[in-house]
Amino acid sequence: MKKKSAWEKLSPEEREESYRVGEKYKSFLNSVKTEWEAIRYAEKVLEGKAHKIFKLKDRIIGIALRGELPLREGLRIVAAHVDAPRIDLKVHPLYEKHGIALFETHYYGGIKKYQWMNVPLALHGKIVKEDGRIIEWKIGEEEGDPAFAIPDLEPHLASKQMEKRASEFIEGETLDIVVGNIPLEEEKEEKERVKLNILKILKEKYGVEEEDFVSSDIEAVPAYASRDIGFDKSMVGGYGQDDRICAFAGIEALLRVEKPKHPILLILADREEIGSFGITGLESNILRRWMVELLEDWEGNSSNLTLEETLWKSKAISADVHAAVDPLFEEVHELKNSALLGYGITISRFTGVRGKAGGSEADAEFTAWIRKLFNENNVPWQAAELGKVDEGGGGTVAKFLARFGIEVIDCGPPLLSMHSPFEISSKADLFSAIKGYKVFFES
Repeated sequence: MKKKSAWEKLSPEEREESYRVGEKYKSFLNSVKTEWEAIRYAEKVLEGKAHKIFKLKDRIIGIALRGELPLREGLRIVAAHVDAPRIDLKVHPLYEKHGIALFETHYYGGIKKYQWMNVPLALHGKIVKEDGRIIEWKIGEEEGDPAFAIPDLEPHLASKQMEKRASEFIEGETLDIVVGNIPLEEEKEEKERVKLNILKILKEKYGVEEEDFVSSDIEAVPAYASRDIGFDKSMVGGYGQDDRICAFAGIEALLRVEKPKHPILLILADREEIGSFGITGLESNILRRWMVELLEDWEGNSSNLTLEETLWKSKAISADVHAAVDPLFEEVHELKNSALLGYGITISRFTGVRGKAGGSEADAEFTAWIRKLFNENNVPWQAAELGKVDEGGGGTVAKFLARFGIEVIDCGPPLLSMHSPFEISSKADLFSAIKGYKVFFES
């Protein structure tokens, strides 16, 4: 089957719209570098459109719209995630060594550790005081803000380091962030005076004591903005596109929906990068809880039979990104069954590893239904698997929807450099995702 670039399938008007939505998308990426920032954005943008909004701890949100049909006829669900690989602070982060103050960290999600060295970092998050007061941080994004960094060893001294395997030459315990270098003037007899000076700054400027970090959520994320990539500006480079490109596409699709036949639910979840575990991940029972509340509010009947009927008649897209073929490393892909950047939204029937273990698989009937829907509405799409058999693999939220009896398929734009601090997407694929999610919502 010969593939055709999405750019060739788009009309001139759609090409222009791809560039317009690309500008909006870059602003979105710049403003939402944590899961709670993404949730707040979605709530603000969609509160005038939604008929019902569910939210838990600013980390997972469900936006529901009524349809022409009742809930028991099933919903159209698009589920994306808004967490991304990052560097978290430990509960006791601050220490001093050789005249430098540093923060101890623990990385979150699947990363190549070396990619986070020598990258300007910003600190986003919240510190909760004992009395419940919340101090929010967003340090390193504005002109005049300090940035932070994890230093690497210079080539002159790295001969032994460079002999190690890529998975080993940077250890997790070495991903510590430089935060200061000036000793405290007042306490010249004290040890760790640089640490003491940082503690003084934290208290005077931010009202933060050392113990407060125990009840904090501070994330180190890249401190640079997203950018157009290429002479033709056809691509977007930036942090957190897995999976915020799908979250953005879902938000934009919902904004464009006019008269849906079935009720709609857009889910933006947390914790996917570490298995969706926890109360704000979709491995929890939160979807079932939301459905009970919707049935009670909208139809006055949340019996087990009605709930099960509603779930079993629902259809869902697990909106997650796919690996695009990297022309520099094409050997990990089986090219006939791989996604190409700029060739449209990617349909992936299954995830998992090795013998399809640990994932959900869409059946042929539901896949045909999606294929027909996209073809009839001129949505550029492609079908792919994640790399060669036994080469690797991955997981999405699909299996956590499927356990309720919901028909589900993975569908999202492909990326280059996935899970790095600077991922690359195609504006044509973003447009295709928005269009695809919209026609699915309206089906």
